Amino acid sequence: MTNGIGRFEGEWDELVRLLNLGFAQPWSEAQLEAERKVTEPERSFVGREDKELTGHTTAFSLRMAVPGGQLPVAGVSMVCVSPTHTRRGILRDLMRAQLTDLYETGVEPVAALTASEPVIYGRFGYGLGSDQVHLTVPRASRALRPVAGADDVRIRFADPVESRAITSRIHNEHAAERVGMFHHDERWQEYVTGENVLTDTDGASPLRCVLASVDGEVTGYAHYRTKRTTKAFVDVTRVHADDLASHVALWRFLLDQDLLSETTYGQLPSDDPLLSLLVDPRAPKPTTYDGVWLRLADLGKALAGRTYAQEVDVVLGVADDFLPWNAGNWHLAGGPSGATCEKTDRDPDLLLDVRELGAVYLGKPSLQRLGAAGLVEERTSGALAATSQAFLGKRLPWLDTGF
Repeated sequence: MTNGIGRFEGEWDELVRLLNLGFAQPWSEAQLEAERKVTEPERSFVGREDKELTGHTTAFSLRMAVPGGQLPVAGVSMVCVSPTHTRRGILRDLMRAQLTDLYETGVEPVAALTASEPVIYGRFGYGLGSDQVHLTVPRASRALRPVAGADDVRIRFADPVESRAITSRIHNEHAAERVGMFHHDERWQEYVTGENVLTDTDGASPLRCVLASVDGEVTGYAHYRTKRTTKAFVDVTRVHADDLASHVALWRFLLDQDLLSETTYGQLPSDDPLLSLLVDPRAPKPTTYDGVWLRLADLGKALAGRTYAQEVDVVLGVADDFLPWNAGNWHLAGGPSGATCEKTDRDPDLLLDVRELGAVYLGKPSLQRLGAAGLVEERTSGALAATSQAFLGKRLPWLDTGF
C-alpha cells in the first residue's frame, strides 16, 4: 500500500519510541503501562519506510451507548506520525486503511476518537459528536442552591481498588443509558483505578475515592486528587451518582476542601446540574471543549443501529469523498422502536456531508443548527426540521472516559 501501510507486527517498545516522538513529549511509565493493558495489538495499523515506523493508529473494541441502546464502536487512539515523515499522506492512508477495515469486518459501523488537535479529523469525515465543560470553582464561590435530600447523603472515603466492584457497577449502569459513555470491562476498570493511575508523578496526591450513600446503600462516587503547585486545589476526574441529591452531596464535598483554594474538572457534561445550581454561575468561568468525534464507517448500519425521537422518513443525499461506499442517496425510515437505512434511487430531501451525520449521530443538537450554517441543504420543505427533531436525544451526549 502507499507509504507502506500495513498491520503492526512489531514489539511494544518499538511503538513506544514512535509515540514519544509523535506526541512531542515522552509518556510516563505509568501512562504507557496503562495504555498497553487496554491496547489490542492486532488492531494496529502502521506506516513503515524500510524498517522504520513512520506512523500508527489503533482501535479499542468498545460498547458505546447510542440512542436506543449500545452499539459496537471502534475507539480510535494513539494516532501519530513521525516528525520526520509529516505531510506525506501517511495519516490519510492510515485513516483510510483503518476505516476500510471497519467496513469490511462489519462489526463496528462507527469510529470514535478524542482529538489532540481538533482541526485534523474533519477531512477524514469525523464530526464533533459531543462537548464537555472545563471549569474551576473558587472555594469562595462554592455555594449551591438547596436540593431536597442532599443533607441526608453520607460521604465517606473508600479505597479506589477495593471499591472497584461498586464504582464499576454504578458506572456501567449509567453507561448503558447515557449516550456517548462506554461500558468498562475489566481492562477499562483497571485503566481508571489500577496501580498505574493510583499515583501521580506531577506533585499530586494518590487517586482518592469517596462514596455517597443513603440509608446504607451506595448511590454514587467521585474520584479526585489534590494538588499543590502555584495553587492548592482539588482535581476531579469523575463523578457519577444515581440521583440528584447524591450528585449534589458529592459536589458539596469536592468544592469545600480545607486548605485548598479551588476545584477543577475538565470533563463536566454540558447539561450537568452543577452549572444550574451554582449560586454564582460566572465564578467557575466554564469553557466548552470538544469531546468525542464520530465517523460513520458503514453509514447504512450506523443509522439503522440507533433509534429516533420521532418517526422519520427521509432521503439523505450524502457526500463522502473519503469512503465512497457511503456516498449516495439513503432512505432512512424509523422511530423510537428502530429504523432501517438503505440505498435508494429516490431524490434526496436533504443534502449533507457524512461529517454532519457524525456530528448529530449521538443526538447532539442539531441538524437544523448545521443547516443554518449552510452545512445541510433542504430540498424538500420541512424535511430539515423534522429530521433534526428525530435525531435529538433525551440528554446531551457525554464521553466520561478518554481513550
